Amino acid sequence: MSQALEAGYYLSRKLEIMEQFYGHAKAWRPLLAASYGDEWTAVVLVEAKEQMEAILPAIPYIGGDRNPMTRHLVRSTTSLALYKAMEARGETAADAGKVIYDAVIASVNQLPRRSFELNAEFITKEKAEAKRSQQQCYAGDWVWEFVEGDGVEFDYGYNFLECGTQKLYHAHGADGFLPFYCYLDFATHRTMGWGFSRSMTLGEGYGKCDFRWKKGGSTQEGWPPPFLK
Repeated sequence: MSQALEAGYYLSRKLEIMEQFYGHAKAWRPLLAASYGDEWTAVVLVEAKEQMEAILPAIPYIGGDRNPMTRHLVRSTTSLALYKAMEARGETAADAGKVIYDAVIASVNQLPRRSFELNAEFITKEKAEAKRSQQQCYAGDWVWEFVEGDGVEFDYGYNFLECGTQKLYHAHGADGFLPFYCYLDFATHRTMGWGFSRSMTLGEGYGKCDFRWKKGGSTQEGWPPPFLK
């Protein structure tokens, strides 16, 4: 893909990306209103929309439709937009993080839980994706390793050595908000019959994010995150 087409990748999908923002904003609105009132909420959501429109054309290109991580990078921009709007009005990263966490929990609880079976096809595919990431074709991308489990402590996992969202948030001066966004993984990883765990993240200053899944396990974390306790 030419540099010109790469630069226009997200702008060409602006309608779709903004629809995602509006969906998230709809979920944030009642939570914000409950804490700050309707008038404040209306203004902040307009400002978050403006932030989103400013962020969108500058999202790093990491392979577009050919890279499954692109959707994760795009998804992380909506939370960044709300955080920047709330920060500009004196609110903290924890304030924005709690609103987004509660909205995600409410959304996830309304969805059917998907099933999953670990098999050789899945492992082969994930190893290939990890190997592709290690080629580091795009500076703004993730880099990770697939980790085969021992069947006792965990069944499979990933070690993320570089994070596209961390790079994006750093570019926008949002390093302090990153741990709160990362913590959403405990809300979204709700596969039926599987427990998700993680003991460290890049966003908290560690050398990797250690994602682990255990069949028959449970996902334990709730609010507040451990790093706030």
